[in-house]
Amino acid sequence: MQIAGYNSEAKAWLGAAWDAALNFVYPPVCQLCAAERAGAGDGYVGGECWRGVRFVTPPFCDRCGLPYDGEINHTFQCENCAGEDFGFRFARSAVTANAMILDIIHRYKYNHALWFEPFLADLLARQAKPALADEKWDLVVPVPLHPLKLRQREFNQAERLARCLGRMLNLPVNTRVVRRVQFTQTQTMLGRPERAANVSTAFAPRAGSELQGQRVILVDDVMTTGATTSACARALRQAGAGDVCVWTVARGT
Repeated sequence: MQIAGYNSEAKAWLGAAWDAALNFVYPPVCQLCAAERAGAGDGYVGGECWRGVRFVTPPFCDRCGLPYDGEINHTFQCENCAGEDFGFRFARSAVTANAMILDIIHRYKYNHALWFEPFLADLLARQAKPALADEKWDLVVPVPLHPLKLRQREFNQAERLARCLGRMLNLPVNTRVVRRVQFTQTQTMLGRPERAANVSTAFAPRAGSELQGQRVILVDDVMTTGATTSACARALRQAGAGDVCVWTVARGT
């Protein structure tokens, strides 16, 4: 937990107090299996359940980050990227979107299970921080929600994760540069062409929040076809971004 305006000792003390408060409200047991000890600092995910995490490691598509099985010792682009004009330069994800990860993200987003946030933020930071160290980036931007959906959900999970990553990278987070202008139907049941069409005009630059060539890390929770992040990345480029990459916690197929 990051607390602005305090020195490191005060932040550590207040962070420990926050964890203790959470552990008082929620028993320190894994919220997945209820059989292991796991507290607020663990995101309430125990060690055995941690074994279900599958980090994305090479080989993966150099453009969209889709992981592949087998022996591939060179950079490549997958067939899904052939002919695609993504708004981002490349996309990467921390882990594969298996059933356990999707369950955690679903509960985090729709059931206000915010105790999972340290776990999800840790997954993202473990992969993104070293991978991003080779290039200079200027700011972090979350994929925005439409105002109606934000009122329904009461928070934007992408924004919360972006703020976690921004603190870990010591980069500012900008939530104003782009906005979601269309209330689109959920992407879950749509095919690849339908997903792209569904969000093609969903985002727009916000007037008065122009960028001047800054290099942007765009953050979301899950990436599947890349339609949403690509549409948002195009809006960032229209706003003046010089470069855009994407990082998500999970990668679906």
